[in-house]
Amino acid sequence: MKFLLFNLDENMNNVIDRYFGADKWNIGFVKQSAADLIRRKRFNGKVVWLEEDEAHYSADPFVVKINSSIFIYYEELNFWKIKGKISRIKNFNFSTKQRISGLTPKGIHFSYPYIFEEKSNFYCIPETADAGEVSLYQLDHENSTELKKKRVLLVGPRYVDTSIIYYKGKHWLFTNIDGMLNDLYIYYSDSLEEEFKPHALNPIPVSSKNCRSAGNLFIVNGQLYRPTQNLEIRYGGSIIINKISELSEHSFKSDPDFELLPEAPYLEGMHNISFGNNLIVVDGKRRTHSPITPVHRLLKKVLY
Repeated sequence: MKFLLFNLDENMNNVIDRYFGADKWNIGFVKQSAADLIRRKRFNGKVVWLEEDEAHYSADPFVVKINSSIFIYYEELNFWKIKGKISRIKNFNFSTKQRISGLTPKGIHFSYPYIFEEKSNFYCIPETADAGEVSLYQLDHENSTELKKKRVLLVGPRYVDTSIIYYKGKHWLFTNIDGMLNDLYIYYSDSLEEEFKPHALNPIPVSSKNCRSAGNLFIVNGQLYRPTQNLEIRYGGSIIINKISELSEHSFKSDPDFELLPEAPYLEGMHNISFGNNLIVVDGKRRTHSPITPVHRLLKKVLY
């Protein structure tokens, strides 16, 4: 009898979650270096989560230090707005939130503001799949809430979660096509001003846990690492840190090194990691429930 009642309660909870459940994403940090993360293969302590913003979705965080201040650029999404925007907070406080300007074309969904530094300049490659392009922006040093479009790197398919790193004399760009969970695309160039050429093995077959990028590519002791989203269980389930042992214009070899699991109370997911000076920034997902969730889902289908 107890077993039957347990099953009934579990089934009811599943129904409630299916129709009235929604994701709530937040941002957190750990004071730890990338080298220490590789050595331990885990965080050195609990993730410190920020006091939640009113936005339903604060995720894809990328951290940078500008003039002694810590800034986090991230995707902000509210259910009723349907499409994501890029925002920025200062020193881990959502009360400092500002919207990023300069992104084009207007009115599309923006996410995954991949930020990297080169020659004392900060650049950003936001996800603009709706525009059918991968574009390079430069962060304005005088106004760090403005991005200036430099050039279009790729055109065509709905590229998502594009990530880039300078490694062994070339810029390597890793990307995926929306909905294709087993195909990795790599492009390379000698400089940010030159054409990005496709890797000889494109599309490279990978598993669904080693496909979509999950934050900053990074180098520790000369070894290149690539974080990816583990999509085998659910969207944004966890982060896989992959060790790239071979990378050239004609070859690529990568193997999973370890997994970063979601941290309480955001136990439903973690799908982005970014590195600062002795600082790691991640995101986390938990479930919320509301009677208006079905209305939102209907509007999303109609409007987007």
